[in-house]
Amino acid sequence: MSSPRRGAADRYAALVRLLIRHGRSDLVSGAGLDSYVADGEVPAGDVDRAEAFASDLEAMGPTYIKLGQLLSTRFDLLPPAYTTALSRLQDEVEPFPYPQVAELVAEELGSDIRHLFADFDVEPLAAASLGQVHRATLHSGREVAVKVQRPDAREDVAGDLKTLTTLATLADKRTDVGRTYGFERLLGEFERSLRLELDYRREARNLLRFGEITRGYDLLVVPAPVLDLTSGRVLTMDFIEGRKVTDVGPLGLMDIDARPMVEQLFSAYLRSILHEGFLHADPHPGNLLLTPDGRLAVLDLGMVVNVPPRIQQRVLRLLMAISDGNGEQVARVLADLGHPLEGYDAAAFRDDVTHLVSEALAEGAELQAGSVLVELSRLSGHHRLRPPAEMSMVGKALLNLDQTTLHLDPDFAPAEAIRGDVRELLRSGLATSPGDLVAAALDAKEFTSQLPRRANQILDALAEGEFQLRVDAMDEERLHIVLQRLANRLTLGLVIAATIVGAAMLMQVQTDQRIGGYPAIALVFFVLAVLGAVALAVWILVTDRKVAGTELRSRGDTRGP
Repeated sequence: MSSPRRGAADRYAALVRLLIRHGRSDLVSGAGLDSYVADGEVPAGDVDRAEAFASDLEAMGPTYIKLGQLLSTRFDLLPPAYTTALSRLQDEVEPFPYPQVAELVAEELGSDIRHLFADFDVEPLAAASLGQVHRATLHSGREVAVKVQRPDAREDVAGDLKTLTTLATLADKRTDVGRTYGFERLLGEFERSLRLELDYRREARNLLRFGEITRGYDLLVVPAPVLDLTSGRVLTMDFIEGRKVTDVGPLGLMDIDARPMVEQLFSAYLRSILHEGFLHADPHPGNLLLTPDGRLAVLDLGMVVNVPPRIQQRVLRLLMAISDGNGEQVARVLADLGHPLEGYDAAAFRDDVTHLVSEALAEGAELQAGSVLVELSRLSGHHRLRPPAEMSMVGKALLNLDQTTLHLDPDFAPAEAIRGDVRELLRSGLATSPGDLVAAALDAKEFTSQLPRRANQILDALAEGEFQLRVDAMDEERLHIVLQRLANRLTLGLVIAATIVGAAMLMQVQTDQRIGGYPAIALVFFVLAVLGAVALAVWILVTDRKVAGTELRSRGDTRGP
């Protein structure tokens, strides 16, 4: 039975109660929502606070359940107890009545259920906060699963998002924690993800794409959608018989040759993330089925993230650096990926990352890439370095994958699998598409066509004394010294060049004082110019080496013993 519709005041009151119970009354006061505080509302105790937070989110409905699932990937924001509790959020509720199912299917697909399906089970296979799944049969005899969205799901989500957006905007403007973490930006990412998940046509496209990615893996199966019977709120796809991986115990696994399935699953996900940029963000064991014919079925591709090429390449470098035990390289890649906040200490971050990678490497074949990436995200947050959201989601996806592979085959070594696929990973990371080549050619064409005009503009500005150099730097004194040195070198170079030109012109002067058949005064100026050039070159080499040595010593002093 669907929950009763809540008004705006009820939404604000529920959110305020949640924040106060979990020690965030500063956000309530900063956002000006004190009028919604109920009498006697006090923060929750320290005992099982993380589990209580997860339970409270679960009770507040689908939007907050999805928010909790997203927060479970933000290891840089929340302590381990909270991310663990939130990752176990159950998205199961009472189903809504069959007459509403039939009405919504007819509205979305344009015909009654009896005309569209030869058979349609009244009782759902599963019911979640956003929709439920029914088993059905097409008139062709094809067995399908029909996912139907709750009639009021979009309205409830829109109302909750409006409430959360108001709080996030006010918190960013009026509270220190909001200005630090940027709740409005985080909520914007969550809103985009949730709205896409509410569009079942996108999930159908995700099924098709992941099916193409896994086409070469004979032990993996992805249900194909029936596009003619799919809309924004109804998704029809192949029904796959099987048991959840988590329901298969040790005795059942003894009858299964799990190693080939695990190897294909791990390889397919690495290829999907690092080559295709397609991240199934929720590959937990509950979304994987063992089929009667000995294959693994991947279900529920509603939560999918596109990983940009820049993130793909950095994650590849991270995995290679972790496998090699190169902690400093890992720290450099993370620093390049993340956004430093106030108080970020690069040296301390590098030292802690190096220590973490060394400890991980000591695990040898038991090293789990997902666990290491999760700890690196958590360490980044501790040192005030905000990693991109995609980075945290990749870590969570690989962590779930590690759990699945270890359940199916405890002897499987993810680190060895990564090293075994290193050539393919590098090849995918270095691959250049035709589109990239065309873009590079267009950039080169634009550069060559614009270069003469831009060079003329620079020279005209120099000649007219209008040339301006704008530099955004923190060390203004050092910038002034550098510019002064540059001006001195440029002036001396111009004087030397003018002397050489003058000496060349004096070669045409008729005079009785000659040396070697050339005018003496011209040779004198030419020798002076050569000596000046040599002196300028020596001066540049000496001063640059001196400056480099000083900077190296200063960096060594800051690192400490």
